[in-house]
Amino acid sequence: MIYDLYDPKFGFGGQKYSFSCKNSYICAPNGYNLNMTKRNNETLFLAQHMEESDEAVGIVMPILMECDKDEDFSEGMEMLGDELPILPLRNMVLFPGIAVPVMVGRTKSMRLIREASHKKTLLGVTCQKNTEVEDPDLNDLYTIGVVVEVMRMLEMPDGSTTAILQGKKRFLLHELTETDPILKGRISLLENKMPRKNDREFEALASTIRDLIVKMLTSSGEPPRDLIFSLRNNQNLLYLINFSCCNLLSQPQEKQELLAIDDLKDRAYHLLFILNREYQLIELKASIQMKTHEDINKQQKEYFLQQQIKAIQEELGGNINELEIQELRTKAAKKKWTDAVREVFDKEVGKLERLHPQSPDYSMQSQYVQTIVSLPWNEYSKDNFNLKRAQRILDRDHFGMEKVKERILEHLAVLKLKKDLRSPILCLYGPPGVGKTSLGKSISEALNRKYVRVSLGGLHDEAEIRGHRRTYIGAMAGRIIQSVQKAGTSNPVFILDEIDKVGNDFRGDPASALLEALDPEQNNAFHDNYLDIDFDLSKVMFIATANSLTTISQPLLDRMELIEVTGYLLEEKLEIAQKHLLPKQMELHGITGTRLKLQRATLCTIIGSYTRESGVRELEKKIAKVMRRLARKIASEEATPDVLRPNHLQEYLGREEYTREKYEGNQYAGVVTGLAWTAVGGEILFVESSLSRGKGSKLTITGNLGEVMKESAILALEYVHAHAEQWGIAEDLFESRNTHIHVPEGAIPKDGPSAGVTMVTSLVSTFTQRKVKNHLAMTGEITLRGRVLPVGGIKEKILAAKRAGIHEIILPEENRKDLDDIKEVYLKGLTFHCVSDIAEVIRLALLDEKVE
Repeated sequence: MIYDLYDPKFGFGGQKYSFSCKNSYICAPNGYNLNMTKRNNETLFLAQHMEESDEAVGIVMPILMECDKDEDFSEGMEMLGDELPILPLRNMVLFPGIAVPVMVGRTKSMRLIREASHKKTLLGVTCQKNTEVEDPDLNDLYTIGVVVEVMRMLEMPDGSTTAILQGKKRFLLHELTETDPILKGRISLLENKMPRKNDREFEALASTIRDLIVKMLTSSGEPPRDLIFSLRNNQNLLYLINFSCCNLLSQPQEKQELLAIDDLKDRAYHLLFILNREYQLIELKASIQMKTHEDINKQQKEYFLQQQIKAIQEELGGNINELEIQELRTKAAKKKWTDAVREVFDKEVGKLERLHPQSPDYSMQSQYVQTIVSLPWNEYSKDNFNLKRAQRILDRDHFGMEKVKERILEHLAVLKLKKDLRSPILCLYGPPGVGKTSLGKSISEALNRKYVRVSLGGLHDEAEIRGHRRTYIGAMAGRIIQSVQKAGTSNPVFILDEIDKVGNDFRGDPASALLEALDPEQNNAFHDNYLDIDFDLSKVMFIATANSLTTISQPLLDRMELIEVTGYLLEEKLEIAQKHLLPKQMELHGITGTRLKLQRATLCTIIGSYTRESGVRELEKKIAKVMRRLARKIASEEATPDVLRPNHLQEYLGREEYTREKYEGNQYAGVVTGLAWTAVGGEILFVESSLSRGKGSKLTITGNLGEVMKESAILALEYVHAHAEQWGIAEDLFESRNTHIHVPEGAIPKDGPSAGVTMVTSLVSTFTQRKVKNHLAMTGEITLRGRVLPVGGIKEKILAAKRAGIHEIILPEENRKDLDDIKEVYLKGLTFHCVSDIAEVIRLALLDEKVE
């Protein structure tokens, strides 16, 4: 039998390799595979290029040998010792009786093969566990191998060397006795456990394997008749099973498991399991091909029709889709993006070109590419470094807010000096209506940057921040990327409004998604799920606003620079109303041409008697209401006053809605003026105390007081009782009189420790009947030892005292530093006493004169 390796394009034309009919095998040059075919009634093998070539990888053809029914292939092994040269192979497992061509590449392997071929000696073959190991040791080899005989050495036309190896018998490798110049190992031969003669189960098993192999060969095309004939008529079942194991299209590890099985019947069962699995895979592939065949024909028809439509469109002036893609490429050429982004864009545009315009994926792909092109990659607006101009703009639009303005100007100054600075991430927190959000517009104008704003109130879906993955229908980029795209630059002023009102549910945690965007160490590579390309947000100036910090997660707070924006004082509201709100509302209501004026006293009355807020929103509404009434009168040609005075307000705004506490004098013992902080500013409050006949152990506290304030009252009474002798209080008063402490306006909840000194002073005045100093107010927390501790809201409390006609104020010593933060104009006319002990408070607050 002659096998002809014939294919002119590989340079093998006319070369023939003849072998005996008993041992039929053939091999191809390194990097090529063999396919059997029939030509002119001859069996031919065509060499075809393989995708990957590897040295010492056998290329095996399913060619059966003619052999006796009971041959076990151990001929010539009688003189074999317990030490044998070892040839490691990559990705290849040999079986007894099977002749296989092996490409030889390694120097040791080449030396071993040549020596064995020359001396006609046997050698051991085993498979490597890791193909990347160049010089394997015992741990890199499978211990079950096959003794082989080198049948022939072939020098191939491409310069490679191929050895024909035929398996003899299995062996167990115990150890490697030599590693240089060749591998040698101590082995012991393994015997096959053959089934008994006339075992009908084994015969049926072998017949099933034979039929399954024929089916697999037939399903992949028409196999050579000689091959099918040999398979059906070969009676050596050991050879048939080993031949099938050797030619499995499975991993070497699986073949190695088959080789390690001693019992031939068990090996056949394991082989049948693998063959069934592979055959099911072949049938599944065939089923898929049949299902897709009609679809392919339909697609070819549609493609043909689309090509005709394309030709017609070109005749009419061009393809709309091609013009769109050309426009995208033109825009992309002007972009300042990196090579990585350009590579992604080119890849996605290529996908768009290959898609059918009528396909649902076309619009999604087009939208994605449009998003990439529309983003301002490395495009920045030029900052205006004029600090005086920035100061002027900030002062023009917002009154007060000195700390915020200072921080913005500091950033601008550093940016002017360094030229390259990561923008700060600020968080302005404070009560509603104080101008936190509008401040962002002023900052953007001062820096000459674009302004964008995202309202986070009620946001509960993480995808709103990071975007949706493109696998979803209707997917789009997150709101951060959308806003940057809208701004058109990579360094806008970005307002994250109401960050404290972000929700959290089963759809994700948007606050956690913000961590990456607001982290200066990470936001230079912000990852949006839709965009799927890192975008640099490090130059964006993020300004978050919040009313309360309690609902913001701690990791998010750590990433932001917190700046408190306190509520406006009456004096500040007056300035804002005169400079901003009044001119704005007069212009909105068309009253600019008149000579109407509002007195300062009128505005003060509106602020004090018609509003109760930290900001100026309600104040603006009241001014707008006045303007509407005036506009109606002017439009009706009714008489209007040139100057709007406080006594006119009842006509325009109705009766006063709020009243403030006023100083009541010092005619009564036990009535002391305290100072309190509220969300809408400072207030004065009165602490009253009285004594009544009783058992002397009862303390009554009224006025809707909180737990902290109740504890302050108990503490004050205990302190006064402990130091009664110091102030001349008779001991029997505590035993025969009950004490009552009351704070007026019981409908309003009150709490906090700052009324401690006021309560002590009130109790001492009640027990001693001494007058309280006139026009005096105080604030401070006390301890059981009589120390006076610092409190908050000093600025608001001082201004409330000044409005109420207070002349002297007692403060804790540690609050002296807070006076430095208050403008001198607000302190004018006030005398401050800073104390550290309650005895000083009593000395300053109580007169020696008794009440009537």
